[in-house]
Amino acid sequence: MNLVRRHPIALALIALLLWSAASPLPALVDVATGAPAGAADLTRPVSYVVGAPLSDVLDALTFLSLDRAKFLFGTWAVALCLWGALRGGPWWRRVTRAVAAPLGLVVLAAAAVLLPRPVPRLVSADPGLTVIDYHSHTEASHDGRPGWSATDVARWHAVQGFEAAYVTDHNRLFERRTDTAIPLLPGAEWSVYRQHVLALGQVVPLDPSRYNANTTSLLTLFPELHRAGALSVASIPEYWESHWDDLDDFVRAGLDGFEIINCAPRALAFPASARARVLGIARQHNLLVVGGSDNHGWGKVTCVWNLVAPSAHGYRANHVLARPLALLQAEWLAWTAPVTQPWFMFRSLGWPERVSWLTWILVILIYRATPRRAGDRSPAILARALGVRQQPPSDDR
Repeated sequence: MNLVRRHPIALALIALLLWSAASPLPALVDVATGAPAGAADLTRPVSYVVGAPLSDVLDALTFLSLDRAKFLFGTWAVALCLWGALRGGPWWRRVTRAVAAPLGLVVLAAAAVLLPRPVPRLVSADPGLTVIDYHSHTEASHDGRPGWSATDVARWHAVQGFEAAYVTDHNRLFERRTDTAIPLLPGAEWSVYRQHVLALGQVVPLDPSRYNANTTSLLTLFPELHRAGALSVASIPEYWESHWDDLDDFVRAGLDGFEIINCAPRALAFPASARARVLGIARQHNLLVVGGSDNHGWGKVTCVWNLVAPSAHGYRANHVLARPLALLQAEWLAWTAPVTQPWFMFRSLGWPERVSWLTWILVILIYRATPRRAGDRSPAILARALGVRQQPPSDDR
């Protein structure tokens, strides 16, 4: 009982790690079927596994829908502030803790967006399939990260297992590049009447205002893109939020496909029931379904990959694979995020990561439980806790 009283957080983490192992989530799922992905898997660098507590927390913070992010950060900020203020000690120490603890949460959020770090990489079991991203941006987009160049886009994708990526800057054309880590393909994201439309392939300059008056004007964009030789894909969340009753009109006007998952926080709220309807329309009309990272230079990890079969067309041409943690965002109420997001994170861990978590917890637990001696410094305490014999200080006199 004394151990529980002195180290409740460490013991609670150990319990969660073991409990969540009884109902693990697959590393990847097929977004169309919901089944575990059989044609690919994620590999994690050694540095990712060694630093699993930080790696997994930053990934979990990255894959939050917008509303769930607000609840998670707001609730935890208040809880950490109260924890710091209500613990014992002088008033100045309580105030310091009350301010520093929520600031630590802010630092973690900034790290998830900006910190260079190791990330998982997709490995396909079928060499005949190409791993591709249909939706990404450079600094040329109005909301792109300053300095985020085509070279950065290619490197960001290559390290995560992509073999090609479309660059779809907002209302800007991108010309094919061959001097990058992976091929970057030409595309654009046209902002038209309450909808963003990805144009993939042979893109030509357009005046978006011509398609921005109403839904009828928007529908004329699809045949225009066909005449130029480009594919048109409706992106989320716009068609879900603003054109949910117009999807059949989109198809009749010549739309080539739908985005069914997008890693942007707003788009992660797209629910499975809505996705099922879109998949049904795409299957009926043999339309392309895709996933997009929608990376703008913010964030270091994707939630989705596409496996493209070169010989197939339409609905069967592309398999969309995603991390379950991203798909679960729309299936739970936003106010549950402070509890459910950590739980989903623990369920997402593989055994190498669990072992890493347990090792870090036990090392810290042993360190904190080791009695201090007068004059001890941290290395001496840790060495004694781990049973490492230290050399006596040399006598230079």
